[in-house]
Amino acid sequence: MKEIDARGLACPAPVLQAKSAIEAEQLNAVSVVVDNEAAQQNVGRFLESRGFEIALEKDNRGYHVIGKCDAAAQSKGETAPAADANITKIMVMIATDRIGYGDDELGLKLMVNFIRTLSEMGPELWRLVFVNNGVKLAVRDSEVIADLKELEDNGLQILVCGTCLNHFDLLEHKQVGETTNMLDIVTAMQLCDKVINV
Repeated sequence: MKEIDARGLACPAPVLQAKSAIEAEQLNAVSVVVDNEAAQQNVGRFLESRGFEIALEKDNRGYHVIGKCDAAAQSKGETAPAADANITKIMVMIATDRIGYGDDELGLKLMVNFIRTLSEMGPELWRLVFVNNGVKLAVRDSEVIADLKELEDNGLQILVCGTCLNHFDLLEHKQVGETTNMLDIVTAMQLCDKVINV
């Protein structure tokens, strides 16, 4: 089993190292060592997307993601499901916990109203991504947690930046969405038809 030591690397470098090694060496077993839980989650999700079964461990060296699969499962994992070509895929990226400048209290109210109105976009709302200060909307005590959980329960994929959660020391407080990395976000931008930045 190949071990990849990705400790000390910023997002999305651990995922990119795992991706490069798997593709270059046709690996069916890999162990990736990282130094934080967000990176562990990101690497784990990546390996699962490639058909690997994963196990997560932690020891004095760091967080370990151990992935194993057979060649057939790996090929199957790389196949993306077909999308409905008639539906425009819109990604909404939220980089703040309030809308506009001037009055912070008003800005927070506007953001709450915006989140609560997102369902009006219907099936065109394809991804909801939180980065920077926007991740604060996806953590405990956020006024919109119930609304975000309802969107997620209805099939919306919500991505929450792991580097941002770590920066604000909020990783343990995340209540909704998948902890993600910049590779996932950039890939989502490539796959969608339109990006709305808030």
